[in-house]
Amino acid sequence: MLEICAIASGSNGNCYYIGNENSAILVDAGISTKQILKRMDERGLDSGKLRALFITHEHSDHMRGARVMGKRLQIPVYMTAKTYDGSYKNLRPDFPKFFTCDETIAIDDFTVHPVQKLHDAADPCSFRISYNDLSIGVFTDIGEACDNVKAHVAKCHALFLESNYDDKMLWEGRYPQFLKERVASNVGHLSNDQTFELLDKHTNGDLRCVFLSHISKDNNTHEKALETMQPLTGRFEITIASRFEASEVYQLSHEAGHKKQIPNNTQNLKLQFPGF
Repeated sequence: MLEICAIASGSNGNCYYIGNENSAILVDAGISTKQILKRMDERGLDSGKLRALFITHEHSDHMRGARVMGKRLQIPVYMTAKTYDGSYKNLRPDFPKFFTCDETIAIDDFTVHPVQKLHDAADPCSFRISYNDLSIGVFTDIGEACDNVKAHVAKCHALFLESNYDDKMLWEGRYPQFLKERVASNVGHLSNDQTFELLDKHTNGDLRCVFLSHISKDNNTHEKALETMQPLTGRFEITIASRFEASEVYQLSHEAGHKKQIPNNTQNLKLQFPGF
């Protein structure tokens, strides 16, 4: 069984949790360690199971808490060498572990697949994390879904997938022109329409859950993102990853009917894989 949760998602900070009964991985630490641990505790997620932190790129909303998180929990912080070199010195972990996007990394029973992507960073990557034939994808900060991203998205049973902006809100909004062009470029972010196309054309019947992630507070709304995805209703669960609080915890299992005692202070939903 896997448990997944968006601890934080947005331009003010990103952090995503993937765990099983014994171990867990975080992708990004863009909010403080104190906030990450607080939100995990509120959702009944045990920080003692964390085995590694993976960083997608050097922007502070993905790396702000990386140094303290690695030091406090004594877990390795993985990133590419270019991401390390491009980051602010005060955010760098003391003993980073470097990887390249053409390798896979084993963390206990997890296999982590780095996925090169298009974004305006030194060496940006997303991740597909596999355990027991289940795959979870973390795909945010993507200007355009290249063939590499599409291929990995198609293998996922659950996705944290960017749905950053509504086209009309962006182009009619308050951002200066250069920033509008940056957001909409092929090294910027995915729009609601681009995310819909990716989900509609490049996923398969194994996909069960999508967290719409990294939603702009200025150029999008939760309602607009969900409205755009409405034609996909019935194919898989769609929910919103918030910038203000951790999401509900989703449990993914091959075994139908498996139940878990949920602490009173958490809000969890269970997704089953009938007939898998």
